[in-house]
Amino acid sequence: MGFRQLKPGEITELENNLCMSDNWANVSVNENFNPSKIKNTRFSGMITIGNLSKDIEILEGIVKPSGISNSYIQNCSIGNNVYINEVKNLANYNIKNDVIIENVGLLAVTGETSFGNGVEIEILNEGGGRELPIYDKLSSQIAYMLVNYRHDSIFIGELKKLIKEYTDNKKSNIGTIGQKTKILNCIVLKNLNIGEYAELDSVARLENGTIVSSEEAPSSFGINVDAENFIALEGCKVNGGVVIDNCFIGQAVKIGKQYSAENSALFANSEFFHGEACSIFAGPYTVTHHKSSLLIAGMFSFYNAGSGTNQSNHMYKLGPLHQGILERGSKTGSFSYMLWPCRTGAFTAVLGKHYNHFDTTSFPFSYIDEVGGKSVLTPAMNLLTVGTTRDSGKWPNRDKRKAKIKRDLINFELYSPYTIGKMLEGSNILTELYEGASKKLEYVKHRGVYIKRLMLKMCKKYYKLGLDVYIGQELSKKIKSLETSSFSDFKKQLFAETVSTSEKWCDVSGMITPVNEINKIIEMVKSGELSCINCFEDKLRDLFNSYEEYAWKWTAGLILQTLEKTSQNIEKDDLIKLLENWDKSNSKLNNMILKDAEKEFDENSRMGFGIDGTPQEKEEDFKNVRGEYSNDKFVLGLEKEKEKVSIKVKELVKIIMMSL
Repeated sequence: MGFRQLKPGEITELENNLCMSDNWANVSVNENFNPSKIKNTRFSGMITIGNLSKDIEILEGIVKPSGISNSYIQNCSIGNNVYINEVKNLANYNIKNDVIIENVGLLAVTGETSFGNGVEIEILNEGGGRELPIYDKLSSQIAYMLVNYRHDSIFIGELKKLIKEYTDNKKSNIGTIGQKTKILNCIVLKNLNIGEYAELDSVARLENGTIVSSEEAPSSFGINVDAENFIALEGCKVNGGVVIDNCFIGQAVKIGKQYSAENSALFANSEFFHGEACSIFAGPYTVTHHKSSLLIAGMFSFYNAGSGTNQSNHMYKLGPLHQGILERGSKTGSFSYMLWPCRTGAFTAVLGKHYNHFDTTSFPFSYIDEVGGKSVLTPAMNLLTVGTTRDSGKWPNRDKRKAKIKRDLINFELYSPYTIGKMLEGSNILTELYEGASKKLEYVKHRGVYIKRLMLKMCKKYYKLGLDVYIGQELSKKIKSLETSSFSDFKKQLFAETVSTSEKWCDVSGMITPVNEINKIIEMVKSGELSCINCFEDKLRDLFNSYEEYAWKWTAGLILQTLEKTSQNIEKDDLIKLLENWDKSNSKLNNMILKDAEKEFDENSRMGFGIDGTPQEKEEDFKNVRGEYSNDKFVLGLEKEKEKVSIKVKELVKIIMMSL
């Protein structure tokens, strides 16, 4: 865009329009500049003004001519077709095309700033030691490694250097407001970088932050929001009196209804309303909707907090030093309480109040309840509930991220080498506990929890159902991908590469991956082979994209372990048996889940229906509001899935039998 100095006649017209400047020579304009577009505005410092020729839609149905009026503007570059009105102080900004700014008290960069990039937040441990530097490309995986891998000080030091190199390049005395952004009715906006297509409306205060936004994923900050030292990524929505201090807000995160958060990282598709967060690591799909819920010093993902959920990280000794981990898919019941430190296995439901410290990471899909002051664990029971199955299906459908690059790397699988590996581990522990327990005992104790002795064998059988289903699912996918008519070649392809089930997997805040592969990337950072933060991000993405490959190698090893055979002596009947076990176990598991779903339609569930009517009206009221079990979408889906598995098994058996 070419600019020129003002002509004498234009200066005269501007002054007649009640405009002023410290020095009109410092104001440069577009060749097609029209001075009638600027009224009652004072300019200071270096100013450039684009072509103000088009009308612009301020709000839906309200169109005004582009222009500048009733404002004070200092050291700004103003793009084409911008509308600026009633801005008391606008300083040190590069304002892109088609931006709207109206009725703003302060919008200024007040000195060199990195716009929230590089701010260190005291996450997970309020006492320090796990500080997380936030920046505008941070993913849940990088944050997870920075926060949790403090055992490797060299890695942490090198990774922080890479981040500092990036954030240092963000320092500037000039901020940017991206094209087609709207800023309306805001009070204080200081030291901000604002992306394109963003919307800020009736904000109280934003200070030292970056709002990443795009056309396909616009971000918005609304009524009475107060935020300081923050990074917000594409598609986030922050509204309704929210108070944010030292926080990272991930893609498509929603925060509203007077929520308060400090020193916390809130990652993709999470939702926070009414309650309070302090020093939490909220991995993808962390959800809390209730006024009385306090999340503090915990790590969560795919998590739902019941009303009144509360934790304590302070035992009134050395301070608030304790932390807790609820692994992916966990839930807490209404008014549950946990005294940190604690750790639960994946997909665990926690009910009641727990004053004991426990670690149940080896028992995924479990219940932890409070019975007579004891923390009682029932392993595997959450495998049989309709809620767990429903959750696993809804998360992919609720991915609201529209940005071109999805920062957080998320595996949605319910059964994976991570959860199945934990099931194997838990099954071995259950066997040991059963064999070592006296028959006189009602409970056996393990790592802070109590397990009913009579449940030890039964819960192991439930884990076996999950194991059979996983093997069948993965074997089915692999067989479908092969093209061969020879059973010998068939086996070679199935078991070309295997790894032992003793190889550990981890859930890196949404990304499920082998521990060995993560360790390789760590060594690459330490050696300097990965010399920039973008290189590190790319390597993690490559690992994420290789999930299927690594998962099959592990599963192939699991199959050999299950059959107690080598790849050379596997027969057709062995594979057929695995597929038939899948069919049987899937049917058993789904029948138990359907039985759990049926409770939602029993007589107890009908209480409160047909409030003033007859039993018949009660039935009709329930039917019209809740529907019928036989026609329920979820129930029909499970029934159909059982049929599909049975049909698929028959097809796969034919493929195996036809191979020579």
